[in-house]
Amino acid sequence: MEEEQVWRDRLEAWWSSPVRNALFGLGMAALLVWGAYAEAHPTTPNSYFPAGQHAPYTPTAAYLLVAVAALALAFRHRWPAAVLVVSAGAVSIYTLLGYVNGAALVAPMIALYALACHVSARRALAWGIGMLAVLMAAMYVGNPVSPTWGAWDVTPFMVAVACFAGIAVGNRRAYVASIKERAEADARRRIDEERLRIARELHDVVAHTMATINVQASAATALLRDRPEQAAESLTAIRAASKDGLRELRAILNVLRHADEALDPTEPAPGLARLDALAEGVRSAGLPVTVTVTGEPRPLPAVTDVAAYRIIQEALTNSIRHAGPATATVSVRYADSLLIEVTDTGRGPGGAGQAGFAAGPPAPRSGQATGHGLRGMRERAAAAGGTIEIGPGREGGFRVAARLPTDTAAAAPDAADAIRTQEVSR
Repeated sequence: MEEEQVWRDRLEAWWSSPVRNALFGLGMAALLVWGAYAEAHPTTPNSYFPAGQHAPYTPTAAYLLVAVAALALAFRHRWPAAVLVVSAGAVSIYTLLGYVNGAALVAPMIALYALACHVSARRALAWGIGMLAVLMAAMYVGNPVSPTWGAWDVTPFMVAVACFAGIAVGNRRAYVASIKERAEADARRRIDEERLRIARELHDVVAHTMATINVQASAATALLRDRPEQAAESLTAIRAASKDGLRELRAILNVLRHADEALDPTEPAPGLARLDALAEGVRSAGLPVTVTVTGEPRPLPAVTDVAAYRIIQEALTNSIRHAGPATATVSVRYADSLLIEVTDTGRGPGGAGQAGFAAGPPAPRSGQATGHGLRGMRERAAAAGGTIEIGPGREGGFRVAARLPTDTAAAAPDAADAIRTQEVSR
């Protein structure tokens, strides 16, 4: 396939190269000059001219007009209008001088075809009518036998064929170009979507891991002197969190390295099947969390499964970083849709500053100021075709609630047009 594309590119480059155009002009000049000479010196004059008529004498210098009309065709792609003027003008002068112009008429027809390929249909028709009027007038005045002898009858047909053929080819080229442009735009859109997806994955992995490490490191620093055994537990939690984070990062990087290869995944994709492991890691970070699953669990579309896991992960990461001393609850309910709710008992909007996990006063909720946590959750819900609400809990604390579709059609990315998202600032 790649070799075929290479040859196609080479052919396209050769087709529009100056060398090919120059060879075309030279070849047409030789062919049309030879044709004009043959018309001026027919082997059977009686079958070519009416009785009593003879071929007009055509000096050698006259053939230069035919040569100019043909050589100009070498520039038909670069200056199509100028080439048509030169070619039609040279043939008109040749005709007005009284020479037989049958072969010479081919040059302006090719020039008209080339022009019609590059301009609109209206302009092509206008140029064609103008050229036809000039050539017909020259033939009427300069025909060596009679005003309507020779190519008088076929010239309108030749002009029409050249003009409409050029319009058809130009429209075809414009259609193909539009198809290519749409394909390139679609490819750029897919690349941007993939870049955004990878950015979200990296943010979720790094934010969760670093939040856990930060909290545990702060706790270990505070406990190292007085209660070293508890500090050791915090260090163990740091080791486990960093190990999990590195594993996920390696999985993401492995996908990037082998994006064009059909490899079997060596790591399970993030999903609700890993919810218990996520909750255990959060507990080891110092945030008690309760997980409740209701309804009949069933296979979910991949986009819904990943979105649900990442939303829960980001919500718990926010609780670790910003809730202070608190507990968290995760509720997953399988119904017509997948219903997710993550709440914590930490600070509400504008809450007073309590000490948090021995780490000092908390920062704003992720994404509230300059972060991307809340926005990432909204984007994930949108990508899955669902809705999400983010804001203060009914009884204080913070609440994240999402409704995600459980059927493949509704979970398609194009369903984002129907998304309703709501964020309440804290």
